[in-house]
Amino acid sequence: MHMKVLAPAKVNLFLRVLGKRPDGYHEIFSLMQPVSLYDEIEISVSDGDGIEVASDSPDAPGGSENLAYRAASLFLERAGLRKRVSIGIKKRIPVGAGLGGGSSDAASVIMALNGLSGAGFPDRELMEMGARLGSDVPFFFLKGPALARGRGEVLERVNLPPLYYVLINPGFHVPTAWVYSSLRLTKKGENNILLYSSEVFADREGLKKALSNDLEAVTIGRYPEISALKEKLTGAGASGALMSGSGPTVFGVFHSREDAERAYRTLESKVAPPARIFLAEGL
Repeated sequence: MHMKVLAPAKVNLFLRVLGKRPDGYHEIFSLMQPVSLYDEIEISVSDGDGIEVASDSPDAPGGSENLAYRAASLFLERAGLRKRVSIGIKKRIPVGAGLGGGSSDAASVIMALNGLSGAGFPDRELMEMGARLGSDVPFFFLKGPALARGRGEVLERVNLPPLYYVLINPGFHVPTAWVYSSLRLTKKGENNILLYSSEVFADREGLKKALSNDLEAVTIGRYPEISALKEKLTGAGASGALMSGSGPTVFGVFHSREDAERAYRTLESKVAPPARIFLAEGL
C-alpha cells in the first residue's frame, strides 16, 4: 500500500502569548492559516515491522527524532498494528522556520496511515494523537484557517478572505524553546483580548493593524535582519508583514494574486542564499 500526500506550511496572522501554564506550556491565542507551500511525503505500508524515515534535507532530524517517525509509531500503537512503514519526505518547507513543517508532516502521516490501514479513526481521535506530538499538529487536520487557544490544541474554524503571501526565510534556525523562555510576560490579561472578524482581514488597514506577534520582539532582538525583511516586503507592496510563529520566517500579506506575484518578482533577485523566498496562497 502506497500513498503520496502534500503537507502544507502555516502562518500565524496573529500570535498572542497570554501566560505560562501549570504544565509548562504557554497559553496562546492565535489565528493560523495553511498556505500552499508543501512538503511532499510518500508513505508505504507493508507486512513486517519497523519504521524508516528518509528526507532530502540535511537539516531534518533522522530516526525517532523526526516527528513523522513519532507520528507513525504512535498511530501503529493506537491502532494495535504491526506493520513496516517507510516514509520519504521531500522538504520544501524550511526546517525550524516558524512555518510548522514538522507538525504538518506528522499530521499528514497520521491521516495517510489512517486511510492506508483501514483503521478508520474519526478526526477527533486523530487530532488527539496529534496533540500528543506537538502543539501545532492538531491544526493541520482541519485543512483550513482556525483560531487556536490553549497551547494550540483548542481550535475553532474561521473564514478568511482570499489572501496571498510572499514568504522570506533568512536561512538560519531559531530555537522555539529559547524564544518562549526569553519572553517577558508583562502584559495584563485584558490587554491580550483581540477581537477577530473576517471583515478585519478583508480590509487593508484592518489587516495591517491585526497582524501581531508577541514573540517577534524577542527574535528580532537577536536577529535584527528580520525587521529589515519586513520592511522589504511592505516596500514591495504588502498590506502588512509579520514574523510567523517563533521565526525566523517573515511573510507579507497581499489581497490579490497579481500584487503578490509582482512583489515576488521584485524581491526574488534581492534574496541571496542561504535565504529563500516563496510565493503562496492561503488555503
